[in-house]
Amino acid sequence: MAMLLGYWRFSVAERTAEELFDRTLLAAALAVSRDVAVSGGDALQPLTRDLIRDASGGEVFYHATGPGGIYVTGYAYPPTEAGDQVDDPYTPVLFQATYRDEQVLVLRVTERMSIDNLTGDATVTVWQRLADRRAFSNQLAVRAAAIMGVLLLTLALVVWFGVARGLRPLLSLQDAIAARSPDDLSQIKRAVPVEAQGIVRTLNRLFGQVETSITAHQSFISNAAHQLRNPAAAVQSMAEAVKDAPSEEDRNQRIAKLVVAARNSARVADQLLSLDRLQQPVRTASFEVFDLCRLVQETCADMGPIVLLQGIDFEMSTPDGVIEVHGDRVFVGEAIKNLIDNALKHGGPKMSTIKVQLLHAMGCAQVTVLDDGKGIPEGQHEAAFRRFSQVGPSEGSGLGLAIAWSVAERHNGSLSIDPVEAGASLTLCLPSVV
Repeated sequence: MAMLLGYWRFSVAERTAEELFDRTLLAAALAVSRDVAVSGGDALQPLTRDLIRDASGGEVFYHATGPGGIYVTGYAYPPTEAGDQVDDPYTPVLFQATYRDEQVLVLRVTERMSIDNLTGDATVTVWQRLADRRAFSNQLAVRAAAIMGVLLLTLALVVWFGVARGLRPLLSLQDAIAARSPDDLSQIKRAVPVEAQGIVRTLNRLFGQVETSITAHQSFISNAAHQLRNPAAAVQSMAEAVKDAPSEEDRNQRIAKLVVAARNSARVADQLLSLDRLQQPVRTASFEVFDLCRLVQETCADMGPIVLLQGIDFEMSTPDGVIEVHGDRVFVGEAIKNLIDNALKHGGPKMSTIKVQLLHAMGCAQVTVLDDGKGIPEGQHEAAFRRFSQVGPSEGSGLGLAIAWSVAERHNGSLSIDPVEAGASLTLCLPSVV
């Protein structure tokens, strides 16, 4: 921008200087013409000589002739114009010519005057060397460039000082963050300029989120290790007991218990993997529109034999037609399976029936799992949905309802415990596709 402005300023100054030089040349010609008329060609006044000698653009040369072309004063041989003459002889003529092998700018003025009782046209020719003019213009340009250079240098120093001073707190903040250990996620409490406070707030919020995420993962890993330790130990102890079985019948009983323990261990591992996947950001690419009626039927078909083998009645009720929802089919099926498994493991020894109902009302698909077991105490509703939390002693891992809750939240739905007189009733509500 400075170069563009400098070029523009130089061009304007050059044009302005040319106009001023031309006006000075005209003033010199008129002054010479006046002195010739006043003195009769004898001499020039001191002011005129000073004007000619010190004119802008260099020294001015002159040549004056009186009426009839008689030489009056000045240099003997002025430069001549090549080309056509103007129609009006009294109009000042400005042209370039060569004088003594140098380029000059010439101005010729013709006026009517009387000298020594002679009346006629007197012509005054004045000229300047173009080299002197260019030297004068270059001198002005160099001065302007020097001033602009000084201003740019001053501006650069001021900007450098201001930026360095303004960034000093940020550099200090950078050094402080770089000196932190990887385990230090505490908030930044250093004083920073107003312009950087937003960055510090964002970093503090990010540190808090990372710390929360790390704490959650550490807690998850600790709880997962604790939950897997018991089933793994049970499988190991039962496997060792099988080897020491005193009879074939006893060995078969222990093998059956070993299969149940292995199945429970695999179930806990699957639930832990599902819970970990649910903690990841929502990926809508895995979402699809599917028939919830068919999914409920398939899930009940898978869980039915397990429930019936324990001597518990199992009922399923779904409406005719199709109820479509938009979501992750695998996660929704896992949530329904967990609701049934929760009733099976926490219903108690007196439970005799588990029912699964699917309804569609107010744009919501409702999957309800009821049982006639011991139920969930009213003060324990919140604890039932917490991870690794159990209302009472059971074979469960404390993950089933937590996974179902996460699935409902992931699909913009809800999971609630319904008020019933006996047993327990849990309803999973998912938005349906209209």
